[in-house]
Amino acid sequence: MLKCTLFTLARPSATSKAQKFTRLNLSFSTSSVPHDAVNLELYPCDRIRNFSIIAHIDHGKSTLADRQVFQVTGTIQVRGGGANQQVLDKLKVERERGITVKAQTATMFHTLKNKSYLLNLIDTPGHVDFAWEVSRSMAACQGALLLVDASQGVQAQSLSVFHVAKERGLHIIPVLNKIDLPAADPERVIAQMQSMFHVDPAQVISISAKSGHGIDSVLETIIDRIPPPPASRDAPLKALLFDSTYDRYRGVISLVSVQDGILRKNDKIVSCYSNKKYDVIDVGIMHPEEESTGVLYAGQVGYIACNMKQSSEAHIGDTLHRVGEPVAALAGFSPMKAMVFAGVFPLDNKDFLKLEESIKRLTLTDRSVTIQRESSTALGQGCRLGFLGTLHLDVFRQRLEDEYEANIIVTAPTVPYRIVYKDKTITVSNPTDFPDPSDYGVRGCHVEEPIVRATIIVPQKYLGEMMELCSEHRAEDIDHHHIDASDTSARVILTCHIPLAEIVSDFFEKLKSRSSGFASFDYEEAGYKQSDLSKMTFLLNHQPVDALAVIVHRSALDRTARTWVAKLKKVIPRQQFEVPIQAAVGRKVLARETLSAYRKDVTAGLYGGHYERKMKHLENQKEGKKKMKKIGKVDLPQEAFFDILGSTQKK
Repeated sequence: MLKCTLFTLARPSATSKAQKFTRLNLSFSTSSVPHDAVNLELYPCDRIRNFSIIAHIDHGKSTLADRQVFQVTGTIQVRGGGANQQVLDKLKVERERGITVKAQTATMFHTLKNKSYLLNLIDTPGHVDFAWEVSRSMAACQGALLLVDASQGVQAQSLSVFHVAKERGLHIIPVLNKIDLPAADPERVIAQMQSMFHVDPAQVISISAKSGHGIDSVLETIIDRIPPPPASRDAPLKALLFDSTYDRYRGVISLVSVQDGILRKNDKIVSCYSNKKYDVIDVGIMHPEEESTGVLYAGQVGYIACNMKQSSEAHIGDTLHRVGEPVAALAGFSPMKAMVFAGVFPLDNKDFLKLEESIKRLTLTDRSVTIQRESSTALGQGCRLGFLGTLHLDVFRQRLEDEYEANIIVTAPTVPYRIVYKDKTITVSNPTDFPDPSDYGVRGCHVEEPIVRATIIVPQKYLGEMMELCSEHRAEDIDHHHIDASDTSARVILTCHIPLAEIVSDFFEKLKSRSSGFASFDYEEAGYKQSDLSKMTFLLNHQPVDALAVIVHRSALDRTARTWVAKLKKVIPRQQFEVPIQAAVGRKVLARETLSAYRKDVTAGLYGGHYERKMKHLENQKEGKKKMKKIGKVDLPQEAFFDILGSTQKK
């Protein structure tokens, strides 16, 4: 904290010519300016450790990073009244939900045995929907802390991230967290880790991130076990671009891992991917906020600003080198394929351009989202977005509402289907583009849907419920085995192949409900498989509503048709004429409900006279309603779309 005294000159009064000075004591925060300038030249490769923390969701990863590692190394200071919380979880949605959505990078300095080390922590999300963030983060690391909850044990995502880390050749340090909980069972969980990860029980570090027990051992083990980056300062510059953000004033800010050479401010660099040249205007480290150092040496991780105007220029996995010193490009990342699609429409069609601009700005910080314009007769202009999963979709929706105050309608999520014709194969993610059943025989096509390999870890007593749930959702190749063969009353791993469309409906909610919240779930792509699918359309007064079209398997056609038609009858307001609500596949109507019309007693004002007088009024009313029914248009109100599209496809 910088303190200074400011003297201000006051205007002399009319009665006194003496000048008066006012003394002001001011304090300025210098949290963004280091007390001692960081000299990165003092940290050769053998003093650098690049690592990440990988774990299942809610196993204490953020607590370990924020509250203890940063504080022990002096990267952040403990504020009055308690410990810091969620330093790396900067987004509002991350703090509200208690999950990590965006990978973050932070540099720390730690002294061990009179030697100073530079530690780069690259934080990773814990949910399966953000697996690409995890994969990119690991590319800049040589080691990882595998964190497991001592009370919950090994979970499905723990297995997934472990295999990803092993495939990338990272040195893995097993860490057992939350050993101070009353429900903790360290011996049992360590036995699970030995069985599933083939680790030596003596190598497992037992800690409590909340209380700080064992944190010093973690830092010491990181330095002792994780190898330094294999880099050379004398070689030509070679830097891997593994993440980027967008700043409205400076453009794209890229996170890079310097594999070889030295990267300095004012250097001229070239992208191997686009061959575009850039001038480096700023270089620094995340400590944990941006701290300009002017240089990055081989093996170090930091940020660069180089006047990139478009986020698309920062190609994830790109190799950067100095102008005139070409190098072989590093192995990049295979781009993630969107697996869940949904239409996003503004509540008011006049706000479409504002919504589109908000979506584009938000995707600057989330490069895995795909965007395509689409139009709906019911909802107007909108965008069809592709996501990595349903949680990814929900987080993106919340960020649109929180950060850009967008009022939107999100259609029911769908998955990409393959339509295989005799001469070509196309991918369809919008139900309105799906062919009718009559086209199958004429054009000689069939439909393939994406399949995933699901892994469920659940206590033994819920195994029957889980197998029944998987069977209800068209799962195949269902298999299971015990995590610890010596303890058949503990937990089991259940694996199966299941259509992705079944997962994006209400599968996860049923999974948690039937297992009392104890089951954990993870999945990975397993290709495509031919399936008997049909497009179901919904008609209001014989007019199709394109925004409500869904793709349904033959086994669920009747159930889905009856359920949706009943819902539509509840939410559609009554009209002056009778409205038939129909669910159809092709020309075949599977379910129908009739919304009765408002009725006005046109004979109320008549008294006396012949009965034909009344019949004449009733016939005129009947003809009028028939005419209205022919030319009448039924518009679904926005409230109806919220009720229908906010629910899952199948119940």
